[in-house]
Amino acid sequence: MSDNFPADLRYTSDHEWARRDGDLIVIGITTHAVEQLGDITMVTVPDVGADIEKGESFGDIDSVKAVSELYAPLTGTVAEINSALEDSPELVNKDPYGEGWLVKVKAGEGSTLDDLLDAAAYAKLVADAS
Repeated sequence: MSDNFPADLRYTSDHEWARRDGDLIVIGITTHAVEQLGDITMVTVPDVGADIEKGESFGDIDSVKAVSELYAPLTGTVAEINSALEDSPELVNKDPYGEGWLVKVKAGEGSTLDDLLDAAAYAKLVADAS
């Protein structure tokens, strides 16, 4: 599963992904992160309206193996949270690039996805770390 990184996404070295969806940026974690974590038991993200800062922690994911912090791929304001994860955190395991998304963010002034890794660069990062 690790080598399946959708080309339409941008990635961080902390294993988050980001995708433009109209005026919003959808954020989640990669299949590589899911594999490292194992079964996810809880997802904690900020409330709608909260500001997040690029590179800073904005929540965490609990799994059977560990608790891992989530790091913002860009600066912005949380516009929507995936409330389905409250009752079904396993959606992140089943479909990390679809139903398992975490938050949608209104990007802050000057925030861009351009400085994030593309799929090829992220795949190389993961391969080099193995």
